[in-house]
Amino acid sequence: MLTRRDCALEQIAGAQHTLMSTITNLYGRAPALLTDLYQLTMAYAHWHNGTGQREAVFHLFFRSAPFDNGFAIACGMETALDYITELSFDRDDIAYLATLEDRSGGRLFPDGFLDYLHDFKFSGAVDAVAEGTAVFPHQPMLRVRAPILEAQLLETALLNLTNFPTLVATKAARMAHAAGSDTVVDFGLRKAQGIDGGVSAARAAYIGGCAGTSNVLAGRLFNIPVFGTHAHSLVMAFESELDAFKAYADALPDNCVFLVDTYSTRGGVENAIAAGHKLRAHGHELAGIRLDSGDLADLSKMARQMLDDAGFTETRIAASSSLDEHAIADNKAAGAPIVFWGVGTKLITAQPDAALDGVYKLAAIKNPGEGWSYRMKLSDSPGKNSWPGLHQVRRFTDAQGRPTADLLFDEAASQTAWAAGHNNVVTFDPKASHEDLLQPAIRAGKRVRNSPSLADSQRHARSQFQHFAVLPDYPRLVDRYLEQSTRDLHEWLLSQIGANPENVDKTETHEP
Repeated sequence: MLTRRDCALEQIAGAQHTLMSTITNLYGRAPALLTDLYQLTMAYAHWHNGTGQREAVFHLFFRSAPFDNGFAIACGMETALDYITELSFDRDDIAYLATLEDRSGGRLFPDGFLDYLHDFKFSGAVDAVAEGTAVFPHQPMLRVRAPILEAQLLETALLNLTNFPTLVATKAARMAHAAGSDTVVDFGLRKAQGIDGGVSAARAAYIGGCAGTSNVLAGRLFNIPVFGTHAHSLVMAFESELDAFKAYADALPDNCVFLVDTYSTRGGVENAIAAGHKLRAHGHELAGIRLDSGDLADLSKMARQMLDDAGFTETRIAASSSLDEHAIADNKAAGAPIVFWGVGTKLITAQPDAALDGVYKLAAIKNPGEGWSYRMKLSDSPGKNSWPGLHQVRRFTDAQGRPTADLLFDEAASQTAWAAGHNNVVTFDPKASHEDLLQPAIRAGKRVRNSPSLADSQRHARSQFQHFAVLPDYPRLVDRYLEQSTRDLHEWLLSQIGANPENVDKTETHEP
């Protein structure tokens, strides 16, 4: 006969194929109205003018890496791909859009366009990097090739679904790297930006390197290990700290990690030891203690000595209290015998960076039967200029499979020398070992690759971070033909608009 736990595990196993999708698990569908209004007004303009079926290429990338890290850990890719393939407008969506008015009080969208949206399904192609991949500024994490009306409609949702997870995954990777072999766990739900923020951040934190989360909903949705101890309120609810510890031990004898700083850390450790002796007398062990305030290095050394002297040499010391990668590294450097780090606010809100500078830019467009016409955004801020073309990132590797250099190039270019340079030219053997980071994910609106497990994505992210974290001068090059075509287009655009600063921040056209 199956036990209740057996049945639960069977249900989890049967639901593995849905564990990856934040979209379906939280909403049951991809919410089509998760967009900015101007995406819909632009789509209507294309529909109205008959320009929406021109094939276009958009790239999703970030302009600068967060936390002065040099690179970011790509995350949210699978959720974004789920969104694209599941996207549809239901009757309620259409009914709401029918109520929107223009500035004269008339209907913003006519019935014909709403009928189009009602039947909308993405029909294009998407290439994406694998979750957990280290990506550098201006390298595409995702490339969309589709009728421009369809591709344009995706912009806001794709940025929403990838910017924040990439930020959190990168922050988590930095913390896990600082902690080394120690355990890092996401404790940030209560400080997260709402339900969606807490769930998506827990998933991203796990991919980035956290061993688990306190977020039970994320644990259920994604099969992430869940962790928890107890709060100060449990201690305060009893007449004494020792009474609280004993009560908790009676209820959960094999899950005892006591929070010891409610009144006095030294006194808390003494009471934890007393409760530990009672646990041991009944065949159980004190799993750990948690420090949540004060000088964690000094207090953990004191606690370790007390525990060892009392015979609890296997009891682990956990710490929380506004931790980030810098605090973890400082405590380890000070010799703190802490082996479990509960990270909350600074992980879940990705402090000190408020957002990833991710963008989604048009790079090429064409009419049926014609060649690509390249597009490039110019700006008074040089960092906001975009590259034209159909981009791919080729990551060259050594004999051991370790990355040695990245090359951004244009797949649609008529020629390439596999050469690149800034100040000097580096030439690559086209037969050299390499991988192309953008891999087919969607074709004709359908998924063409299986989703990796979160554990696989986490292993990939850890390997990537460990490799690139120690290579601050890693070569990131641009193919010389892409550089030349970009320079030519830039000059042509300026000649067309007379280099008038008031007109520079525009998207213009050019036949390459």
